[in-house]
Formats: sequence, structure tokens, C-alpha cells
Amino acid sequence: MQKIIVSTLFACMATITTAQIPLVYQQENMGRHLAKTRLLPPEQLPFIRTLPDALEGVSHFADWEWRRNVISSQIQHYGIGEKPEVSTEQIEARMDGDTLIVDVTVNGQTLTLRSVIHYPETEEPAPYALMIGTSMISLPFQLFAGRPIALMTYHEKQVNDYGQWGEHHERGEHDFDRLYPALKDNGAYSEWAWGLSRLLDGLQKLGPDVTKIDMSRIGVTGCSYAGKMALYCGAFDERVALTIAQEPGGGGAAAWRASHESTKRVEDLDKTDYHWFLESQKEYFHGDSVYRLPYDQHELCAMVCPRALLLLGNPDYEWLADESMRVSAEAAAKVWERFGIADRMGWSIVGGHGHCQLPESQWPEVQAFIDRFLLGRDVDTSNVRK
Repeated sequence: MQKIIVSTLFACMATITTAQIPLVYQQENMGRHLAKTRLLPPEQLPFIRTLPDALEGVSHFADWEWRRNVISSQIQHYGIGEKPEVSTEQIEARMDGDTLIVDVTVNGQTLTLRSVIHYPETEEPAPYALMIGTSMISLPFQLFAGRPIALMTYHEKQVNDYGQWGEHHERGEHDFDRLYPALKDNGAYSEWAWGLSRLLDGLQKLGPDVTKIDMSRIGVTGCSYAGKMALYCGAFDERVALTIAQEPGGGGAAAWRASHESTKRVEDLDKTDYHWFLESQKEYFHGDSVYRLPYDQHELCAMVCPRALLLLGNPDYEWLADESMRVSAEAAAKVWERFGIADRMGWSIVGGHGHCQLPESQWPEVQAFIDRFLLGRDVDTSNVRK
């Protein structure tokens, strides 16, 4: 695969120091100006038994934007479907009290997103950091209490009404499909990532004087299927400074290849919810055909780089495939390590607790990531790898 264009933003940064590597960006999809990646038909893809090299073609940090864009294109094309771009002119935003309201108008159709911002009780002045929960925030409230961090829930059913439980519409019948009828085959994770980005558009367009939110200190978190959602949302929007994926399971951080080879009952590419992914993913990459997949989930994790990522696991639940997530985590970490920023990525896999119920033993690790990457405090995050 040949690199064609290097970002003008990073072209002079081959000798960039670690301290100069950004913690977050002000724009979604920094690679939009790069040449399109050539994507082969699935039957022409080579078999790759080991995890693909996330750093293929990368010599310097200046190369990472190009490589990240390659990975993004592959995941959308073969795995989840397209996350379409939206211009500023297609966004209208307002605050109704503490509720953020964002109208997205595409092809003459409007989709409205609403989320209440819960502002912190603190003497520290606005603007505040913001932690967004995909579907909900399952992290203990104590991790945020007394800190200048606002909280908000992203209600993913406002984008497509698919949820893990209850009745729902099928592909082609979602609100997202009204705006993008040509993308009716999309999986939910591309659509949900699109929706969270539109909330960030609204916050950005209104500005901190109106929203009281600091756009350089945005976090996203979720657990289980919403942990996958948080990971995709953070990976696909560079305005997210901190991504915490809690017990995301197969299709989140767990490597598809490792889960395919597991002797345990885990969520693998053949056994997952295909409302979440392109149905063609299973058609082309089922069974041993998984080795034709040109990427794996460690590269989804790596897309967060150089921003901060924390993966949380629970080995008591075999289905979550945490052994495969550890494989991904160790492979993805090499990207942060290459750029000398290994302390921006960590993982903690601890049992002895219920699903999505973070034990107190893990609180200090999560707190460290929140304090450093949302509040800018001088906290050591270099040893969160277990």
C-alpha cells in the first residue's frame, strides 16, 4: 500500500518532540484531505494470519495521520459502514436551559439530537471538561464528584432506534436513513459514531460562552455494547481527548483473529449482533476468512492515538473475550510507544465484580486518566497495564 499524500499540518513534524504531540485536536476526521485508500474486493485480499501491522509505512509521527486514515477507511468499508461528513452549514445548535439541542439537516431531512448537560457543583469557573456517556455513564459517580467535569448522556436511539433490548426498526427504517438512504446497509456503530460527532459539532458551534464546555477536554465512555460504541466514537473523532471503553467485548477492543482462535465461548466475528456491523462483514470474513480482514480491532484502538485511551475488562465474563482484548491492547500500545507517549494508553482487566460494575480496586487507575486527560493535572498514568 503506497502512501500518496502526507498532511501539510504534520509535514514539518518528522522531528517533533514528545511534548509537542497534541493531546487532542479541534477537528473531526483530520485525514479528510488525504488521497483515498485503494480498497480491494474481499476475495482479492491476502490471508494475514498474524495481526496486521498498525504502523505499516510509518517512520515518523508525521506519517500517522495518513496511516490512521487508511485504517479508518478499511474499518468503514469492510466492517461498520460509512460515517458521512457533515458541514458546519448543516448544523444548527441551541441551548434550552441545560439541554443541548442539535439539528442536523441533510438532503432536506432533519434529525434532532437532545442531551442534558449536568454541570458540576464546584467553585471552579467554567468552561468545564465534559464526560459523555454512550447510552449511560456506568463509571461510579464518585469518580466525578467534586471535580469540574460536566456529565452528559448520548442517547443513541435518537440516531437509530436500535437498542440491545426491546422492539426496534430494521435497516432502512432509522432516522439516520432518512438523511442517508444510500447508507441503509450501515452498521449501528458507524451511525452512532456519526451522532456523537454531531453533538460535538453543536458544542463547538455554540462555543464555551454558551455551553460552559471546554472543547479541548471532552471524554467519552460506555460499557458492554455501549463500550464498543464509546470506542468507535472516540476512535472516529479527534476532538475526543479521552476514551474509556469499559468491558467492550468482541467487536470492540477484542481482536477478531484472537477470538476466532480461542477455545472459549466468546463473542467473535461469527457470533455478534449484526445490527451493529455491515452484514457483508460476516459474509466475507466468517470462519477462517477472518484472516482476509485487512485490519483488526487493535487498529481501531490505535486510531485513538495520540489521544488517551483506557480499556477496562472483566475476565469473569467469558463472552467478553478479554484475552483477545489483551492481545489487541498490547499490539495497539506499540503505536503510542513508537511516538514516546506510552503513558496515554492503558488497560486494566480485573475480575471479582458484576458486569459494568467497576470495583473500587480499579478506581485509582480510572481516576488517574480522568484527572490527567480531562483536567490536565500532573498525574502518573504510565503503569496502568495489567
